[in-house]
Amino acid sequence: MVKKVAVIGAGVSGLSSLKCCLDEGLEPTCFERSNDFGGLWKFGENSKDGMTRVYRSLVTNVCKEMSCYSDFPYQEDYPNFMDHEKFWEYLREFVEHFDLLKYIRFKTTVCSVTKRPDFSETGQWDVVIETEGKQDRAVFDAVMVCTGQFLNPHLPLESFPGIHKFKGQVIHSQEYRIPDAFQGKRIVVVGLGNTGGDIAVELSRTAAQVFLSTRTGTWVISRSSGGGYPFNMMITRRWCNFVAQVLPSYFINWDKKLHLNHENYGLRIAKGQKQKFIVNDELPTCILCGKITMKASIKDFTESSIIFEDGTIEANIDVVIFATGYEFSFPFFEEPLKSLCANKIMLYKRVFPPGLERTTLAIIGLISLTGSILAGTELQARWATRVFKGLCTIPPPQKLMAEATKKKELIKRTHELISSVVMEEASGAPL
Repeated sequence: MVKKVAVIGAGVSGLSSLKCCLDEGLEPTCFERSNDFGGLWKFGENSKDGMTRVYRSLVTNVCKEMSCYSDFPYQEDYPNFMDHEKFWEYLREFVEHFDLLKYIRFKTTVCSVTKRPDFSETGQWDVVIETEGKQDRAVFDAVMVCTGQFLNPHLPLESFPGIHKFKGQVIHSQEYRIPDAFQGKRIVVVGLGNTGGDIAVELSRTAAQVFLSTRTGTWVISRSSGGGYPFNMMITRRWCNFVAQVLPSYFINWDKKLHLNHENYGLRIAKGQKQKFIVNDELPTCILCGKITMKASIKDFTESSIIFEDGTIEANIDVVIFATGYEFSFPFFEEPLKSLCANKIMLYKRVFPPGLERTTLAIIGLISLTGSILAGTELQARWATRVFKGLCTIPPPQKLMAEATKKKELIKRTHELISSVVMEEASGAPL
């Protein structure tokens, strides 16, 4: 009997999942709440629909040679790094080539996904959907959640004293599309990830001044390597991975300093913070030219000024853009499944929630990679569909829960140890 699979979301993860379901002879139905596929890669001029979309100037960070579906390479005339239009065009070609469109139901919101009364025997799910105000219900043998990591903006205003006194404009980077409305303004961008760096650089061309606030710092790498080839194509090799695992982090960081002394740019990673990097070709130059000024984390707000942790004050601030990431959300699940899935650490191999009597639920795309998200989600979807079909097995629920609990405790102890070391260093106490 052919198994029916519900695929939630038609972004890059959902398209991978559709294709893998068909490869395994499963019967997928994809539910997409917007009117087109592509997820955040489908550009929109505004954010009124509440969907997370790419900003107009976005360019991929991973080159085409390292970023495509395994059985559908990019056309030869595609550039190494693509803007959002070119990338979405690739997704369109993929959808048309494998005839995926007929499996997608657009303008359809998934309201709830619940286990059927006989779940322990059948592993089946009740899925309630809504299309243009009309609800419907269907039974599926398996569910693949492909809603991604960029659903709900993380906007921790309570962590910023005085923010409610501030009379300027406050937005999350989810709302940012184009720089036109920020002409001649003094802007503070909070958060130094790829998005924060991109937005700061773009605004520096039109704004009066851009301040980029970070509490952690980061390594900044370029899209191109010294030899002119795409950097990630040169560095994503087994030999480089082996060296990174064997050599102490001091030597790895020393190599990065040869290219750019991050401390001179205000980008040095703070003590006790996890090593991270962003891809940005222009940020160091913008800092050198004074169009972007690096700032410490924010201490307090006044009506028109911002006080930073290093004691400096910037007055007459017009706009604050929080590039503070997103929160995982699964509103269609009931507790405790909702919390279990939202904590990706608890997921077995970042895909399967522990504690289910039957392995018929997979979370696809809830991963952070240094490489291509297309390649990562395709591998996840391949594995999940083979598990659904019974060709692959995973450990029993009791063992998965025990492993997840052990991992959670280990991470908690590690964080406590790092925090105590940082506090001792700050106080000058001997280690």
